[in-house]
Amino acid sequence: MLSLLNEIWPHIAGGLTLLVTIAASGHAVLHKRDARSAVAWVGLIWLVPVLGAALYLLLGINRIRRKAKALRSDQGHPPCHSHCLSRYQCKVDAAQALDRHRHFVFLSRLVEGIVHKPLIQGNRFIPLVNGDVAYPAMIKAIDGARCSVTLSTYIFDNDRAGRLFLDALARAVSRGVDVRVIVDDVGARYSWPPMTRMLQRAGITVVRFLPTFLPWRMPYINLRNHRKILVVDGVTGFTGGMNIREGHMLMGRPRHPVQDLHFQVDGPVVAHLQEIFAEDWAFCTGESLQGEAWFPCIEQKGTVVARGIPDGPDEDYEKLLWTVHGALACARRSVRIVTPYFIPDTTLTTSLNLAAMRGVDVEIVLPQENNLTIVKWASTDLLQECLEHGCRVWLTPPPFDHTKIMIVDDVWVLLGSANMDTRSFLLNFEFNVECYDHEFAAQVNALIDEKLLNAHEVTLSEVENRRLPVKLRDGLARLFSPYL
Repeated sequence: MLSLLNEIWPHIAGGLTLLVTIAASGHAVLHKRDARSAVAWVGLIWLVPVLGAALYLLLGINRIRRKAKALRSDQGHPPCHSHCLSRYQCKVDAAQALDRHRHFVFLSRLVEGIVHKPLIQGNRFIPLVNGDVAYPAMIKAIDGARCSVTLSTYIFDNDRAGRLFLDALARAVSRGVDVRVIVDDVGARYSWPPMTRMLQRAGITVVRFLPTFLPWRMPYINLRNHRKILVVDGVTGFTGGMNIREGHMLMGRPRHPVQDLHFQVDGPVVAHLQEIFAEDWAFCTGESLQGEAWFPCIEQKGTVVARGIPDGPDEDYEKLLWTVHGALACARRSVRIVTPYFIPDTTLTTSLNLAAMRGVDVEIVLPQENNLTIVKWASTDLLQECLEHGCRVWLTPPPFDHTKIMIVDDVWVLLGSANMDTRSFLLNFEFNVECYDHEFAAQVNALIDEKLLNAHEVTLSEVENRRLPVKLRDGLARLFSPYL
């Protein structure tokens, strides 16, 4: 019997391997929109049997889109939210709201068709530079909470910064405030013991977004919740690119300093921040956050016309990328992009180059030093094509700059959690806000001008004259750009 099993086992194993290979490659052919991605996955699956299929199962399959669609269609929008938008007449027609900037009417209509959220007037955005300014403002808001606090972050470190937020959230719970916290499961592993454990011990309701079976931190794993949202009492919001970690508190001279930019948001568009948190919370727990405690009526606070732009590998797929393409197509005079990770796909590179060739002043501001070395290598290799067609690239000196901003024609500002890379556009859950306001754009432009005071402008000759080993290294890194 044993000898018979030994004889037939290779045939059984071969048959199972062939079955798995056919099933995995068939799934890739049916579900991958990008033909190049489908070809790459099918090639890997067949060239590396079993391991290729396992990698596709781990990294290539979006296992959450159907669940997200079902949950979100069941939840709908909180009724108080739509009622208050009507009451305060915050929903506006693009032609009316953008009367001073007529060519942005077309961009606004495009974005509304993409994200299916209204353009909302009466908002105020306050830039908060680094954790030294942002964290005290956020904690002050939490300490003033009367009804509710919702917090979503990618990284919530167990360090000095994390403990400041832990204590503030615990104080809110002790006052009877309803607190909900989402921390991405991978981001929760950036420190030990994880802050989620400390939050639970303090009686704070917290969940990990999309728990993974992998027992270690993997910064390149897909389908992560990269959003940064804090909403207090449904009326005061904070969003941008800043995680919760000590490195952002530059005045404390941390070991690994990181520059960043966050924003306080006041006005009716805060409801868009809260909506996205509520959808993520329902996805994680099934609990529906509705009613005045979470979605109160919000008065107008400023002059900024704004709209939230959720993006992720579910039904919001590629919406942010399409928005960026639309903004580049509408640009007439200038485009300024500040991002820590610049790994554009071919289509985005083409849009940037076409804008530059039309005479638009395209500036791309990147950090001179990067916390992800392979991303730095790949980005350097991709710069050549942009420089060849007239884009200008600047490298800002240390410390590492994690800021994420895009400005078009000194009017349109895009802020939030997304980087200019494939991971943000296709693989992670992100949240950004588009803002139309000349005065607010001037504020953000001033911050960018300050960054450029000591920045180095990269020339085409610098990139072309890299040593051959460096070019080969950077070129190999670029091959992995869709997953960096």
